Amino acid sequence: MKSLVQSGSRDSDVTVYLKLATVTMIWGGTFVAGRFLADTLSPLLAASLRFLLASLALLLFMALARIPLARPTFRQWLQLGVLGFFGIFFYNLCFFYGLHYINASRASLIVALNPAIIGLASWLLFKERLSRVKVVGIAICIAGAGVVIVSRNQQVFDGDAANTWVGDLLIFGCVLGWGVYSLFSKGLSQTLGPLHTVTYSIVLGTLMLWATSAVRGEVSLEVLSELQVGQLLSLLYLGVLGSALAYIWYYDGIRKIGATRSGVFIALNPLTAVMLGALLLGEQLSLAMCLGGGAILLGIYLCNKPLAPASKRGIL
Repeated sequence: MKSLVQSGSRDSDVTVYLKLATVTMIWGGTFVAGRFLADTLSPLLAASLRFLLASLALLLFMALARIPLARPTFRQWLQLGVLGFFGIFFYNLCFFYGLHYINASRASLIVALNPAIIGLASWLLFKERLSRVKVVGIAICIAGAGVVIVSRNQQVFDGDAANTWVGDLLIFGCVLGWGVYSLFSKGLSQTLGPLHTVTYSIVLGTLMLWATSAVRGEVSLEVLSELQVGQLLSLLYLGVLGSALAYIWYYDGIRKIGATRSGVFIALNPLTAVMLGALLLGEQLSLAMCLGGGAILLGIYLCNKPLAPASKRGIL
């Protein structure tokens, strides 16, 4: 009986890993869609439209599936507001404005610190066990992501070198925002469920983005009426797949295997972005990119390798 339970647990973990890997591939594709939109829409308006579509997709799914809306308590609303602020609003502002000072390669390398920050914060705040093997796995993931990114573009920054540190700090704000989003969602996912947690946090974050867009005067019926088919398709991909579906599966992964083991899959984002760039945009896939990708896969394996039983480790 015990072996059957363990086998079922392993099968469940494999399903979670496959979903998280799919999430990573979807998020890698958002770089391609975002690149298409970069020259035609303002970053803040693009983010606002993306999460508006994500909110509508989530609410429509719940309506079609006849899933009743949960009624969060006042404290849960406050927690959801924190998630919406840090994971949607704060993250996107730091990301888009940080790119005014540094280029995408440098920004991606900083964002690749997410697994390490999430793992260390889980250990410090929630006493989540961080074995030596997981530490090594996280380090290898970060190193592999660095190899992939550096091999893609050797340029360190764009613009005035004196302002580079401003961009670094802003992009590091993305890391902090995603860390808060990942770590403090677990409790809500257990009580409200991942679907309601994602839906409410995205809706609240979307309201914050649209309010900011309105204050800055970036909301215009003329701009919205001039959206082209390619822009709409890119926004649908970003909103429905890159936000709604991906966020649900990511939250579900956190609920089942923890923030550290889920967060390490973020290190695959640079790899999938480069691969999709090579396939869809004709970008060259170098040997260094392949080696970096292999290192990322090895790091994910080590970070998700289950601990041996206490008796096998010599612990009574």
